[in-house]
Amino acid sequence: MSAPQPASPEPALRRAILVHLRRAGAASPDAIASAVGASRSGVAQQLRTLEGAGLVTRTAVRHGVGRPRHLYDITAEAQGLFPSNYEGLAAGLIAAIVELGGDGLLEDVMAARSRQAGAALRSGLASALPGDAPLADRVRELARLQDDNGYLAEAQMDEDAIRLVQHNCAVHEIATANRAACRAELAMYQELLGPGVERERHIMDGGRSCTYRIDLPEA
Repeated sequence: MSAPQPASPEPALRRAILVHLRRAGAASPDAIASAVGASRSGVAQQLRTLEGAGLVTRTAVRHGVGRPRHLYDITAEAQGLFPSNYEGLAAGLIAAIVELGGDGLLEDVMAARSRQAGAALRSGLASALPGDAPLADRVRELARLQDDNGYLAEAQMDEDAIRLVQHNCAVHEIATANRAACRAELAMYQELLGPGVERERHIMDGGRSCTYRIDLPEA
């Protein structure tokens, strides 16, 4: 049995390069190597990899005669690799909305957000299905769209009903702060699929999923 191989240092070096460029701004390979404690050749190799991935850019800067010096800097695409606090921002925005306009304003904001999300889902359904598509097909496609949106969604078929099951709450932090988002989601599904949509299970009430039951039309 062979001995386990040590972890590659390359990802750590790439991250160190990106962090340095984020902190210090554009820099030459020599300056980066000195700052991160790595060899120039190792840094140059990782800079080529990062440039190929669109995470850094290279600019030639001339200083008198001779070959130009190259400076590297991060691109906007690299921002996604750095820590974010979107959940904290969402919770803070909820609190600020309530402070400014009370629960009524929050309900209005969530309803507007639901209308926007509903319009996007309606467009997706229209692109994938004919207007007279059976309800079961619409729920299956809606589950696929919501799965793409991070809800781990699926459609489950019974003899008399269809269930749209969301195993993940993609807006959990917002829903934890206020149930207005949950009420808006139910209203959105009722608008998309009909007023008979009912929520049977709810993650915010301790359920393993948010499950919506849609009764099949009578034959």
